[in-house]
Amino acid sequence: MITIYGIPACNTMKKTFDFLQEKGIEYVFHNYKKEGISAAVLQNFIDQLGLETVLNKQGSTYRQLSDDAKASITENSAAFSFLLEKNSAIKRPIITDGKRIIAGFNSDELDKWLNN
Repeated sequence: MITIYGIPACNTMKKTFDFLQEKGIEYVFHNYKKEGISAAVLQNFIDQLGLETVLNKQGSTYRQLSDDAKASITENSAAFSFLLEKNSAIKRPIITDGKRIIAGFNSDELDKWLNN
């Protein structure tokens, strides 16, 4: 069973849900807004994907930060704390099957990931 991490109102999440439903793939949805994210899960994301992938610099949560605030979260520990507090700044979706992990929605890449 795969788990999808994200927030429900995100258009990228909606595309991911639609894609998986069309493929008949069951999943569990972990809603950051209701469930938050644990430090251990966030650290696993960063360890496997890298901070540059996990920190969503395209999203409004990050873009609304001042330049000083953006500069202050370039260090791993500061970025980690920021993402724990502002989980809407985590790349969406992050999908895992417990062994493998993928971030973002690209139908071709996700299809390959699902079939390996």
